Amino acid sequence: MQTKYRFSMTESATFEHIDGAGKGLLLLCDHASRALPPEYGDLGLPEGLFATHIASDIGAATVTRVLAEHFGAPAILGRWSRLLIDLNRGEDDPTLVMQLSDGVIVPGNRGASPAEIESRIARFHRPYHDAIAREIARHSDGGAVPAVVSVHSFTPAWKGHPRPWQVGILWDRDPRLALPLMAELRAEGFTVGDNEPYSGALVNDTLYRHGTMAGLPHALIEIRQDLVGDEAAARAFALRLEPIIAGALGKMGPSHIRFTRALGAKSMDEKTRESLEAAAFRRLVAHLRSRTDVQNIDLMNLAGFCRNCLGDWYREAAAEKGIALEKDAAREIVYGMPPADWKKKYQKEATAAQQAAFAASQKKTHS
Repeated sequence: MQTKYRFSMTESATFEHIDGAGKGLLLLCDHASRALPPEYGDLGLPEGLFATHIASDIGAATVTRVLAEHFGAPAILGRWSRLLIDLNRGEDDPTLVMQLSDGVIVPGNRGASPAEIESRIARFHRPYHDAIAREIARHSDGGAVPAVVSVHSFTPAWKGHPRPWQVGILWDRDPRLALPLMAELRAEGFTVGDNEPYSGALVNDTLYRHGTMAGLPHALIEIRQDLVGDEAAARAFALRLEPIIAGALGKMGPSHIRFTRALGAKSMDEKTRESLEAAAFRRLVAHLRSRTDVQNIDLMNLAGFCRNCLGDWYREAAAEKGIALEKDAAREIVYGMPPADWKKKYQKEATAAQQAAFAASQKKTHS
């Protein structure tokens, strides 16, 4: 039975959002559309070129939508053509706004000023990536770590050389989803490219930003375009792909945060850093809520802080933003219940040894 889903995209939207209830999978499609905003006209290109791969990833949008429907999963798709701006590039990438694409000069992009590029980033690129970050945060708020799957497509030949792969799986350093996905595809008879026809280690591309640097399991699926060249073929391919992805997710096992690259200052922007730190805080709180056997006095003796401290730090951070929280309300965020209730249920009488250790630690702290 297919899961119903809601599709939402207003006239001013810069992305398409499929609102799925599932929390184990997030689907992305960077190059879903060949459309352009009216004010950009046709960028000086003949109409026929918008039916080719330089404008969009042929078949990828349909595959993504069908997968979202069958999984009941959320999906985010780019609304505008990659000729306007490439959503699968970092903001500082020189190919973000292409002036020459597969030998075709793009008149509307030639000589685009820094101000024009920044305008396109602000209007079209950042909102798309902000939407992905919000969707991941929604999963995290529900206690889930989603696997992120991005859908692309590639031409059957490049510069006169045929490409033998029917499907390519692109990945960086995290093999959790990529390896079982390739195994499932091969088991179904597909010719599979491992990081073909492109590399999955492109710094600051979509999955590097939202997969690698967020520690989420992820993979990019590249489909050869002759297999998804029209609506019917793309839908049929998606139906073949659905059990393959499901099998790979099952073999991957429970999803969790796993970092495979160093999180240095040069590796991320401030918004990404804050998102990761918030995710780490949520994991810490979830861990403390599950470990009701660990007493606050033990935490104080060993680490110099406890659940109450975290709640108080949360309250202070809120105050800096002009948000007033009562002490117990802030601590309840950490405890998962009113602190008085937690104390009745789980707090034990401190032993003499614990009290002595606490006194000693306090003396050392204030000496």
